[in-house]
Amino acid sequence: MSDPTVPGGPERSVPVQEPAAKRPSMGRAVAVVICLVLAAVLTTPAAIAYWGQRTLNDTTRYVNTVGPLVNSPEVQNAIATTVTDAIEKQVDIEALLNDVFAGVITDRPRLERLVGPLAAAINGLIDRQVREFLASDEFADLWTAVNTRLQQALQRLLTGDQTGAISLQGDQVVLDVSEVIERVKQRLVDRGLTIVQNVPIPNIDKQIVLMEAPQLAQLKTIYAFANPLAQWMLVVVAGLYLVALVLSRRRPRTTVIIGVLLAANALLLALALTVGRQLFIDGLSGTTFGPASAVFYDTLLAYLDRGRQVFLWLGLILVVVGWFAGPNQYGTAVRGAVTGGLESIGGALAGSPVGDAGRWVAPNAGWLRVAVGLLGVVVLLWGNDVSLSRLFGSLALVVGLLAVVQVLVGAGRAPAASPVPPAAAVPGTAK
Repeated sequence: MSDPTVPGGPERSVPVQEPAAKRPSMGRAVAVVICLVLAAVLTTPAAIAYWGQRTLNDTTRYVNTVGPLVNSPEVQNAIATTVTDAIEKQVDIEALLNDVFAGVITDRPRLERLVGPLAAAINGLIDRQVREFLASDEFADLWTAVNTRLQQALQRLLTGDQTGAISLQGDQVVLDVSEVIERVKQRLVDRGLTIVQNVPIPNIDKQIVLMEAPQLAQLKTIYAFANPLAQWMLVVVAGLYLVALVLSRRRPRTTVIIGVLLAANALLLALALTVGRQLFIDGLSGTTFGPASAVFYDTLLAYLDRGRQVFLWLGLILVVVGWFAGPNQYGTAVRGAVTGGLESIGGALAGSPVGDAGRWVAPNAGWLRVAVGLLGVVVLLWGNDVSLSRLFGSLALVVGLLAVVQVLVGAGRAPAASPVPPAAAVPGTAK
């Protein structure tokens, strides 16, 4: 018998071309790495762009976001200070009283002592009327109307148009509060303080500084770059993660990696929000709006901060899921116990209508699990109101439906109980 290893023998072995066999696997691995790297790099920019596109471009969402600021003491105080100072700066109450009582004071000099207290009382009336107006439903309605126009003006400003309630004055971005001043003046006139009716107030006294121009230039650059892509960037990132998961041959490990990347991006986003908050506060420090800058920033970016929390918890959940789905001792034991328990419940129902449904579910369990996962994503993103409560609600829904699928799989795999045959007659018994 010839040795198959001898050259020229009849059973000469043909060497296997290993590189050709491994090439498809290597290509998939490279594609997975590329998808994960791109998704990791784009996650934070996509989240910020999506927030900007949904908040700054959507008038309704913007108004709903900044609506709670109408009840903020810091914002009310900033507006009250600006309005009161603008009126009092143009109406010197003490000088007016001295002019009115000039002849009387000459005859009775001691009456001059009343000018100071009377001026203080009138100035107090102005301040009180301003603050009462800011706490009224009338101002709440005005706040909604002003912010509707403000959002539209902000869009124009970011695109280079400087007309509207927000405008660029020198090196500062300012908010026009002239309408509030006119409403307060009318309230004072209605209460008898007619001296403020025709008082001219310069435009500079009707403005609140919101931002320095260098910060605006950065925002305009970001807006011009991100706005055309903002609506789709987050979808693209989600698609990259999904493609990486589908192409991966070791999906539990890839799931863990995706979870880590999401959690890391959540921490990066938290750092960006913290730095941006401090820069925003520093930029407005020393201005009338300075004390309200923190609450304004936190309120405006509340939706983005909720998204950051969802990223963090979703990442941690995926890490846990990927670890338990992996080939480790504890994960295998837990999976086996849970799967076995659910399938045993289904097996006990094999003889009922549940068994009939299970016999259809068992061969289709794979795509049903995918459909359940997609349903969880839809529930999480429905209405663009992502929050932790929505995340945990969708997670509970997915876990519950997966458990139902596994019970039905157990019912479909278990043999149906056959009917008990009648007892056979025992030989030799009486007939």
